[in-house]
Formats: sequence, C-alpha cells, structure tokens
Amino acid sequence: MDSKKSASPSLFYIMTSLTGVLIVVLGGLGYYSYTQHERINMLLQERNYFLLEVASSTDKRAEEAITASSTIATLTLERDDLAAKLAQEEAKNDAFERQINKISGTVGRLDKLSKTDEELLQKYSKVYFLSEHFVPSRLKLIDNDFLATGRQEQYFHADALPFLAQLLEDAKDDGINLTVVSAYRSFETQADLKGAYLQSYGSGANTFSADQGYSEHQLGTALDFSTPDLGGTLGGFGDSKAYAWLKENGHKYGFILSYPEGNNYYVYEPWHWRFVGEDLASDLKRADASFYDWDQRKIDEYLIKIFD
Repeated sequence: MDSKKSASPSLFYIMTSLTGVLIVVLGGLGYYSYTQHERINMLLQERNYFLLEVASSTDKRAEEAITASSTIATLTLERDDLAAKLAQEEAKNDAFERQINKISGTVGRLDKLSKTDEELLQKYSKVYFLSEHFVPSRLKLIDNDFLATGRQEQYFHADALPFLAQLLEDAKDDGINLTVVSAYRSFETQADLKGAYLQSYGSGANTFSADQGYSEHQLGTALDFSTPDLGGTLGGFGDSKAYAWLKENGHKYGFILSYPEGNNYYVYEPWHWRFVGEDLASDLKRADASFYDWDQRKIDEYLIKIFD
C-alpha cells in the first residue's frame, strides 16, 4: 500500500518531464518550421525579384533589339537608295563615256580620212575623172632593184610602198622575180602615152589605154608588173609563174587585179595591179569578185583602213 503511494509521484514526475520535453520539442519544431517558412518566403521574394529583373532586362533588350532592327532597316533602305542612285550615276557616266568615245572616234576617223586621199578607192577607168591638178599626197621612189631593165625613177604612193616592197621581197623568197615596168603617171604623162597609142593603134588604143584623168596610174597606187624572163615587156605575163603567184598571194599585200578577163572596161590586163588595202583585197578574194563589180558606197567603207 505504501509502495503504491510512493510510486505515483515518480510516474507523475516522469509524465510531467515528458510533457515538458514534448512541449520543448514541439516548440522547437514550431520555431524551425517558422524559420524555414520565413526562409522560403525570402527565397520566393528573391526569386520574384530576380524574375522581375530578368523580365525588365528582357523587355529592355527586346526594346533595344526592336530599335536596332528599325535602325538596320532604315540603314538598309538608305544603302539601297544610295546603291540605286550610284547605279544611275554610273549608267549616266557610262553613257557619257560612250558619247565621248563616239565623238572622239568620229573626230579621229575624220582626222584620219582628212589625211587620206579620198580618190584612192574611186572607180576610175571611164567612171570617175581625176583632174589634171590631182597628185597623190605623197609619192616615193621605188627601189631601183625592183624596176624592170631600162626603167628609171618610178614613183609609188608612199603609204602603199611598204606593202609593195614586202610583196616583191616575199615573191623573191618564193623564187618569183617580179619587176615594176610602170607605176605613177601624171595627167600629162598619161595624155602623152595615150596620144602615142592612138597614133600607133588608132581607136583600138581605147581598149587597153585610159584617157588622161581616167587612169588608175595617176592615183599612185597602180602599177604594171613584168619579169626578167619577158625582158621587162608586158606580153606573155598572163602565162608566167609570176602572174600565178600574184593571183594566189596579191591580196595578202592589198593588191587586186584591176582588169580580169571579161571585165567591161579594158582588155584583160594580167600585169596591171592596184593597191586597195589588205582588208578590201582579201574580201574581194573571198567573194571571188572584181573591184569594179562592187558598189562604190560599199568600197568607200574600206578607205579609212586602206593603209592599216
């Protein structure tokens, strides 16, 4: 009985102690819970602040991006506008340059033509008439080594002479010995020659000799060839190797046969050749045409490059 009474206070003490401990523990847990809740709130606030900063920064960058994009678009438009204006100016400059070149070319062409005898590609021989006062702008002596025996002081147009000299040199290299019988003749010389032919052959002279003013020889770009084998005469030249060589190669040096077989002006003259420039001579050769077959306007187009 006494022992039971003494045990009750101890149990009470233990229960009281446990209750105190429980209260302390619960209080501690409550404080920890409160502390964690406050920390979580602080973290949430920090997160929200960070999110606000990020959003603000994003909005600012988005605004800057929009501004930059607008600026780029404006600059692109300005660039394209400037490029278009530059292209227009370049087109104007190109057109202006073409006009200048055309004018310069025209001036150069006129200057070149002014220094070239306009008669050099005319169809004389009963078509056009050369006045008694016409003398080629420049004449030069043909080297004596190229002249037929007994011939002296034969003149040829100075600008055409290099072509003639090259022809004679190349012919010699090919074993062909060409010689010059007659080259430039003045109006008076042709008159004297025609008079002599008329006395010897009568009206028949008109078939092989031009009247003064109608002879290609007065141009200074026509000449008669022969060979030493023929003694410097013209007869038989058409059957010579020299003539065959000229027919094959004459155009390369700017020379054409003026009066081929079947022409409407004079008898066939295989010895009589005229310088008309390499371009015209070559085109006539390719077309298998005679100088007098072509229209004068077509021939005149070659005048500017006759000595090129």
